[in-house]
Amino acid sequence: MKIIFAGTPEFAVPSLEALAEKFQIAAVLTQPDKPQGRKGVLTPSPVKVAAAARGIPVLQPEKLKADCSALAAVGADLMVTCAYGQILTQEVLNLFPLGVWNVHASLLPAYRGAAPIARAIMDGAAETGVTIMKTDAGLDTGDMFLQERIPVALTDTCGTLTQKLAALGAKLIVEAVSRIARGDVALQKQGEGSVCRKVTRTQIDFTRPAAEVSALIRGLSPAPLAYAAGEGILLNCYNAAALPYDGAEEAGAVLACSPKEGLVVRCGAGAVRLTEVQPAGGKRMADTAFANGGKLRKGARFDKPVL
Repeated sequence: MKIIFAGTPEFAVPSLEALAEKFQIAAVLTQPDKPQGRKGVLTPSPVKVAAAARGIPVLQPEKLKADCSALAAVGADLMVTCAYGQILTQEVLNLFPLGVWNVHASLLPAYRGAAPIARAIMDGAAETGVTIMKTDAGLDTGDMFLQERIPVALTDTCGTLTQKLAALGAKLIVEAVSRIARGDVALQKQGEGSVCRKVTRTQIDFTRPAAEVSALIRGLSPAPLAYAAGEGILLNCYNAAALPYDGAEEAGAVLACSPKEGLVVRCGAGAVRLTEVQPAGGKRMADTAFANGGKLRKGARFDKPVL
């Protein structure tokens, strides 16, 4: 059985590696190299790097829907997709006798679309997971094959949860392809679902409850990041923890900024400790290290976003 693997980011690499250990990966499909950094150096995707290390041929069409002849020439039986980054046309889906199967990082039909991991954290979901589905022409609407759940910890960032789900996805896709190869497939239709939008860099609104502020920060970390602004300071925020607090200070007030207590800010309900931050132009650091610099004092105030 010849397989094409389509994926782009680091999240997809464990699935590629796991499949390559057990099956013939005839080619890898990934996004074109993209400029990175201040110098705009063309950089291959993590999936391309992993494929090259194994000597697997790589296809990088700018627009797959414009020309899928190179894909057809591979003559693969099945394709696996995992965060590839382009919508597949029916013409592409028809190329594979055993179908196209997607590794999706949510408990479908919830969180279809581009940012399921971030949105699950930002929404305060208690659990999430991975679904293996048979791809159709819709947006993550195909019939479901396998699904497994994991809890979302209050300490999880999008980065840590992505690692957990990548490992789970690798396990499930190997099981799925093994069962497809022997004809052991039972599919389940999806019900009504939700679509999640792509996440963007966001200024923190401290008038929101502390649990919501913490979830926003963790969901946007390590990218594109939430940030706090005020007192002439801009802080990128990488991690946070909600704390109980019922004092009289207004939302946005700095309740503590010391090497002992860290950086604590009043919220609309409760308070939030910004446990890992990065001053504009500076390094990422613990809040206790930031407090040592004396750039912010107790009683200072972060601004409310201008809508």
